[in-house]
This record gives sequence, structure tokens and C-alpha cells, in this order.
Amino acid sequence: MEQKKAAGTGTVSRRALLIGGGAAVVGGAAAAFGDELSRLWWRVPGVDKQRTEGDVDHTGAQWVAASAANLRTADRPDDYSIDRIVIHVTQGSFASAIKVFKDPLHAAAAHYVIRGSDGHITQMARELDVAFHAGSRSYNERSVGIEHEGFVDRPQSFTGVMYRSSARLAAGICRRYGIPADREHIIGHVEVPGTDHTDPGPHWDWPRYLTLVREELARPDTKAQPDTKA
Repeated sequence: MEQKKAAGTGTVSRRALLIGGGAAVVGGAAAAFGDELSRLWWRVPGVDKQRTEGDVDHTGAQWVAASAANLRTADRPDDYSIDRIVIHVTQGSFASAIKVFKDPLHAAAAHYVIRGSDGHITQMARELDVAFHAGSRSYNERSVGIEHEGFVDRPQSFTGVMYRSSARLAAGICRRYGIPADREHIIGHVEVPGTDHTDPGPHWDWPRYLTLVREELARPDTKAQPDTKA
């Protein structure tokens, strides 16, 4: 799998090469292009943003790391823009989803998994990174994947607490990356071009879900703890 080495592990700093090599050209204009240089820096192969094991992007989520074989280290949104959320259904239990995403032979993982009984959220990949969840390289690179415990043919899988917890999570993602809360940008796995998956299936209530996402976006703070009420 394609992986990046941590910054500073080479004998010569790539940042030194990038900035030092361009100093003679940009000269006194460097300050005016500081933001652009910073953005270009994160695009240099082998460079990673600072991260701490166990950190999460959604307040209240529990960190359980997916296998490194099931994702690609990246520096989103600086190297890849994030403009989609992909909704998945596990076709199995919450525990089984966690187990397979930790398995390096599974070759797939989503960023988040949500439990049906109480809306508990486990984060398994940082939003910085490209998780292999959509079955499409371009969609993996541009999206955040949210798995929901349940089965596409069992409407009872999709509990009220799950919808609310997922909506709060999705609203936070939309806010972080400026993603519109609509059906063009929040899509089902079935809508990824070339996929053979059918999730979230006919029982996923899109109007209800989008209404909840928009309600959360209208709140002053979308980082609250996941709702644990039935």
C-alpha cells in the first residue's frame, strides 16, 4: 500500500529544499505567497502533518485504529480537497465492523462506525487520511466515510439515536470542510460511480437525515457529545 514517511526522516529536509530552493526566486515577495507555500509544502511527497495517536476529529468519538493497510496516510484537505460524505451500512454488527477494519487483509475501512443501540461513534481513521471505503480511488480521496451498524433490508436497524448521532457527526464534517448539506455532497455508497454496493439501501430515510444534519448545522456548536437517548 502507498504510505508516506514522517517528515524529517530523510537526510535532507524536503521543506528546506522547497523553501531554500525557491528563496532566490521569491525573495522579498515570499511573505505575500506564504499561505500558498505552506499549502504546497503539504503536497510534497513524504511530508505529514503533526498528529498524535488517539486524537479524534469528532468530540466524543472513541479512537480505535484501523489497520494501516486499509488506509493511506495523507494531509487532507491540503493535498486532497474533501467535498463528500459517503453513507454506509455495515451489513453486520458494530463489533464485526470494528474487527474487519482492524484486519489488514480486509483492504477496506471507513473513518467512522456508529452503533445502532446508543449512537456511539468510533473513529478508525483520521479525516486527514484516505480510508479505503468507497471502492473508488477518487472518491476515497475526496470523501469521509461513515458506517452505520445494521442491514439494508432491516429498517429497524436505523434507530432514532443513530440518525441523530450520525447527523451531528456529518454536520461537523460539513462545517470543517465547507461541504453543502445536500444530496449531491452527502451520498450513499450505492451512488459512488462503479460500485457494486447497495447501501444504505431503500430504508435509509434521506429526508429525515438531511433535515437533522441541517438542524445541527444551524446550532452554534456541532461538537457536542453524541446523543445517547433512544
